[in-house]
Amino acid sequence: MSSTLLEVTRAAHEDVERLERLIVKDLQNDPPTARDRLYQSHRVRNNIDTIISTTEKLVEIYEDKDNARKDEIAALGGQTATGINVFSAFYDRLKEIREYHRKHPAARVVDANEEYEALLKEEPVVEFSGEEAFGRYLDLHELFNQYINSKFGAKIEYSAYLDVFSQPHNIPWKLKSTREYMENLLEYLIYFFQRTEPLQDLDRIFSKVEAEFEEQWANGQVQGWEKQGQENEDDPAQHTVIDLDYYGTVEELMEVGPEKLKEALAALGLKTGGTVQQRAERLFLTKLTPLEKLDKKHFAKGSHGPRQNGSSAVSQDINSLKHVALMEAKMKKLCDLLSKTIEQTKENVVKKQALTYEEMEQEREEEETQVDTESDDEDQQIYNPLKLPMGWDGKPIPYWLYKLHGLGQEFKCEICGNYSYWGRRAFERHFKEWRHQHGMRCLGIPNTKNFNEITNIQEAQELWEKIRERQGVNKWRPDLEEEYEDKEGNIYNKKTYTDLQRQGLI
Repeated sequence: MSSTLLEVTRAAHEDVERLERLIVKDLQNDPPTARDRLYQSHRVRNNIDTIISTTEKLVEIYEDKDNARKDEIAALGGQTATGINVFSAFYDRLKEIREYHRKHPAARVVDANEEYEALLKEEPVVEFSGEEAFGRYLDLHELFNQYINSKFGAKIEYSAYLDVFSQPHNIPWKLKSTREYMENLLEYLIYFFQRTEPLQDLDRIFSKVEAEFEEQWANGQVQGWEKQGQENEDDPAQHTVIDLDYYGTVEELMEVGPEKLKEALAALGLKTGGTVQQRAERLFLTKLTPLEKLDKKHFAKGSHGPRQNGSSAVSQDINSLKHVALMEAKMKKLCDLLSKTIEQTKENVVKKQALTYEEMEQEREEEETQVDTESDDEDQQIYNPLKLPMGWDGKPIPYWLYKLHGLGQEFKCEICGNYSYWGRRAFERHFKEWRHQHGMRCLGIPNTKNFNEITNIQEAQELWEKIRERQGVNKWRPDLEEEYEDKEGNIYNKKTYTDLQRQGLI
């Protein structure tokens, strides 16, 4: 029955509202496992995308560029070519409804809520490699191979690469003008981040990164690229297609090939003809000699001079370097967001290096079994409204036992260095322990029963002053009044305890 444009509009609004309620209902559930949490995030992301696409269609309908909505509203009001006839419009619409039900007599009312409720149990398909372990670790092996085989890379282990891949500023800027590695690395990190954090707005994150980068680039403060563009504006030879600093002889430069040599010479306005050796010799001259001082015979005919050609090459190459620097800034931001995952990847790689193949397979099977067990526990949730501590059997302890021992109640003693004691019984027992006795002696106060329940240093000192004033002439006699406890819990005064200890009886 959604043949009319207004009915399509109404159904679209209903779908948007229903999806919004579904998202709220889904987010109210607390997933028990990391996999369920990832499924929930992707379900919410898919619903948000559906809401966005549906809203875009509604915007097009309300813009009404073809006046279809306007004509339909006018038709509902009975407006025709001959005038306004409300009854004719009403009976035409009634006839259309009857004709629909005559053709579809067995049509039933479909409850859309049932269809949408089924989405709450959906498990979206999220692709992860075996090394990624469903989003727990990064899989950078292909990028590692590309790194160690590049000019700027080093022959290091994969575990060491995980420490340096997020630090491109340590690479000399002249050796990282190639964009392929950085593009592949950034592409993978974006893809991984979108799979593991689907609810994050990556476009907004990158827009902020770009704004900060433009300001830092203008001031020459980009890490690893400080003042590179400004320092080389007057030296066009440094911005050739080929990095001449990497080559020490003409023979090494010849290995680049004739096409790249021709392209580099053309960028500088030099002649591009000759053999490979002649091209290499002509280009190698620009490494030590500025273009302005080269003989004119080396420049191509019709060129506008070395300065103009050089400046155009400079501006083009600076833009290329800036693009690489921007990719590095985005990559660093993603590494900050994925710092926890990177640390877990390092730990996993180090652990796997000490395992055999059989042990790795056994560990993988245990992880799968653990996931299944967590799913079973989810189906058998334990009713615990009072948030009581769990006992040895995995069930809440009885409430009377909780109240008797004061479990869950924290007591702190300042005399013991703000040490925490959980439960009333543990708190009462600590007054006889060495930690409390040592704290009392450090304060110059005897450990007697008068100071039970006193945990504040100032209160203990004030009470001790009052006791000394009340005693007056009767001085404090530590040998007879200070209490000591043996391993069996017997209480003695200091004199008796010392005598028994000397005799070896305690």
